[in-house]
Formats: sequence, C-alpha cells, structure tokens
Amino acid sequence: MGQLPFVAVEGPIGVGKTSLSKKIASHFDFHLLQEIVEENPFLGKFYDDIEEWSFQTEMFFLCNRFKQLEDIETKYLQYNKPVVADYHITKNMIFARRTLPSQKFEKYTQIYDILTHDMPRPNMMVYLDASLDTLLERIRIRNRGVEANIQPSYLEQLSRDYEEFMNHFEMTHPEIPVIRIDGDKLDFVKHQDDLRYILDQVEHHLYKGEVIT
Repeated sequence: MGQLPFVAVEGPIGVGKTSLSKKIASHFDFHLLQEIVEENPFLGKFYDDIEEWSFQTEMFFLCNRFKQLEDIETKYLQYNKPVVADYHITKNMIFARRTLPSQKFEKYTQIYDILTHDMPRPNMMVYLDASLDTLLERIRIRNRGVEANIQPSYLEQLSRDYEEFMNHFEMTHPEIPVIRIDGDKLDFVKHQDDLRYILDQVEHHLYKGEVIT
C-alpha cells in the first residue's frame, strides 16, 4: 500500500487553484483544505506597500497554514481520509524570498523550519500556470478587494518565481508526481472536456502512479 493521497494544487495568484481544488475534492471525495487569504488583516496593506507590511503578512500566512496542516494530520490523514489543498506549504518561501529584506528573511526562515519540519507534506502536485494577461483577467473577474492594488510587475515576477520553484522542486523531489497545466490552453471552469482531461491526469497518477499502488 502506498501513501495516502495528499494533493496540492499550486500556481501564481489568480490562476484558479481554489476552483480546481474544489473540483478535485468533489470528484474524488477528498477533504478540501483551503488557505486563508482574505482573512489576513495585513494583505490589503501589503499590496499598497510591500516593503512595510511584508513580514507581518508572511507571518500571518505561515502561522495559519501551520495550524491548518496540524489539523489535517490529526483529523484526516491519520484516519485515512485523502486531502486536496489549494496550496503547498513551501509557497511561503516563494513569497518570503521575494518580499522580505535579507535580515527578516533569515529570521523568517528559522521560524519556518521550526514550524514545518514535522508537518505533513503533499505527495502529489498539480501546478497551474498562465500568462500575465490571463492572471490579471481572472483577478479582475473574481474581484477580491484585497487584490485591487496588485501591480502587474509584481505578479509577473511572482510567476517567474513560481516557475523557478517548480523546476527546482521537480529536480529535488523526483518521487513526487507533478502535473503541469497550461491555464492559457485549458479552462476547466468553462469547458467540461478540459476539466475531464485534468481529472484523468490526476486519477492516473493517483491510482496507476506512485501515490497509491
């Protein structure tokens, strides 16, 4: 018997992580873990002034994600309930490395390592990517107030950071399946065939790949 499925859906802001995670959870009857976003009291200020509010913003996300993963382990994974999350805990380092000055990043990294070293980590990744125009359009459509001041330059840099992270992740974690989805070519919200294709890919890796044998 292989590992119990713990699937993470990742990608830059606006790419559709939560929407796809909900569809995977519904299709496979997995527990859905959604990250806390709009509840972060620093996020709106962060997009107004990244340098001033980055540390508070990232610490809020880290502490909340730590609590979520702690609950996932004790309430679901220990009781053989598969999980799909709309984030991977290592995304914290993508954002922190980009937004924190070196001295604060060093402190943040120490706290991150302490909190996460024994936390459950996803054993399968679905990586969504899309062009800047697509991301900006989807952010506009979902109309979250805290995202009103996201700068295109920040989003473009974040997309490059994600791509670099995923390339490194695949090299350093060859045992973890990664499904890459091009959000410019596939619209799983509007087109059922596109969703079916993605779900088939997930099913193949879950039941014919390395997660469950």
